[in-house]
Amino acid sequence: MQATIKLSYTNVKTAEAVTKAVAPDNQVAPKGLKIETVQQSTEVFTEISCEGKLATFTATIDDLLFCASTAEKTIKTVKQ
Repeated sequence: MQATIKLSYTNVKTAEAVTKAVAPDNQVAPKGLKIETVQQSTEVFTEISCEGKLATFTATIDDLLFCASTAEKTIKTVKQ
């Protein structure tokens, strides 16, 4: 199973902050699961591949989106 998640932001600094917030997932992945996040200007791309169970795959996507959402909310709060 494979998925590419694309998140778009209005500025490079926000994209960079979100990339850094989800980057630890790139390093700590269980066997059979690969996660790679890269930033390109104002967009953040995460590629996920999973050789295991569908539940692991969907939980990984859910975790990624939760972390990105938390980073976005934190950035918004700090700006206010």
